[in-house]
Amino acid sequence: MKEKSLQKKNILHLSSIRKVYGENVVLEDIDLSVAANEFCTMVGPSGHGKSTLLRLIIGQELPTAGEIFVEQRKAMFANPDRGVVYQQYSLFPHLTVLDNIVLGIKLRYGFSYWRSRKQEYLKKVRYYLKKVHLEKHERKFPHELSGGMRQRVAILQALIISPKILLMDEPFGALDPGTREDMQLYLLELWKETKMTIIFITHDLEEAVFLGTRLLTVSQFYSDDRKDLDPLKKGSRIVTDLDLTKYMKQDISATDVKYSKVFRELIKQIRLEGFSPDYLQHVKKFNLEHKDSFQTL
Repeated sequence: MKEKSLQKKNILHLSSIRKVYGENVVLEDIDLSVAANEFCTMVGPSGHGKSTLLRLIIGQELPTAGEIFVEQRKAMFANPDRGVVYQQYSLFPHLTVLDNIVLGIKLRYGFSYWRSRKQEYLKKVRYYLKKVHLEKHERKFPHELSGGMRQRVAILQALIISPKILLMDEPFGALDPGTREDMQLYLLELWKETKMTIIFITHDLEEAVFLGTRLLTVSQFYSDDRKDLDPLKKGSRIVTDLDLTKYMKQDISATDVKYSKVFRELIKQIRLEGFSPDYLQHVKKFNLEHKDSFQTL
């Protein structure tokens, strides 16, 4: 009953998702429902299926079993409703910052539409460029920008077409620590203003706890009633689903929260529940505290 009500209410809904490549089960029984305007961060050990799950949500791949819904409609192949930002900058080297950002509008709606609403979009783009301190760089080419600046352009490139869900796969992974923290603050500012829905994969637990309103851990380190099956042969599942707003109530710009006791304890808990092969929670005892968590065992 809970699953049906969530499916009607939430912007993204995954039910009993399974993904198999040959004999390799990557994901199994993935159940997830995400409300509009939520900032979900996703962590988990390397190779445990986070990026595979992201590709399924984007529509770049189809699940072996199960269903995915976006706004109560069955989601199949990729479309502009689901924007994406990767670690590697998706910028065209021969286009300026401005032209890179507006390209998605031209491709999605056509050039006649672009010409009819050009000034409206240019005003919007320049507004966002100012928000991320790039207003003086709109005529530069990607090779003239730093890594952090290029990633800001990539985010605006995805944002400008107003996707219903913005998916991000390790977008700050290649940046130095100082630039990375700046980018975290830029992203939080944009999220707060645009009220978009974000699903953000990261290998950095500190980043995940700092950014998200909700944290998901995807891992194959769990136990169930299959006694004869090697734990590493099981598909990954969502083993933790935490409501971070219960723990982190500080202002979004207060980076000093990263040094608080509650912040460090939360990271310790997540590491134990999702990253330790010696700590195998039973599938019926996963830490699924978020109000929208559900299981179809």
